[in-house]
Amino acid sequence: MTSDEPTEEQVKASATRPNLATEAGRLAFIKVLNARLPKKRLIAQGVLRTDGDRIALCELTYKQDWDLPGGIVDPGESPATCVVREVKEELGLDVTVRGLLGVNWLPPYRGWDDALLCLFDLGHVPEDFLDAASLQPREIRAVHWADAATLAERVAPYTARMVAEVAMGTADGTAYLENSGPRDDT
Repeated sequence: MTSDEPTEEQVKASATRPNLATEAGRLAFIKVLNARLPKKRLIAQGVLRTDGDRIALCELTYKQDWDLPGGIVDPGESPATCVVREVKEELGLDVTVRGLLGVNWLPPYRGWDDALLCLFDLGHVPEDFLDAASLQPREIRAVHWADAATLAERVAPYTARMVAEVAMGTADGTAYLENSGPRDDT
């Protein structure tokens, strides 16, 4: 064998490596990367307020903590589309995303892997807005307007910290949080 001839390993690798010069090869390579690269759970939730700045919280059937409306983003779905869909499916209400309040990286919690949570502003609505809710009984027991004290008592600690940081006016613009607080770069 001369030095110009490929090794056996190189021949095997070239036989299995997609030809990136072709569209089919490029798509095959992307498929391999999609299968091997890490995936992160993505959550979309919304802050829906009354004119008195109370926040809508969902009393869930499957856990003790109440939570903001929203849910897990489906594959191929945008986070904003997800929160609108989840509110419609679980509460029977039509909402509009007004903007992004924050992105929160959540470390592993109670058996769940880490996740990214996109928190959206769903605007201010009249007190009687929730009267029109049609709850999805397998997931939602009730929906409540909650002030800051009730929120702190009823939601998971990371949700209380996140809402205090971004939804109650302490953050300027769109916040980036880690574990529901400012990133500690020290």
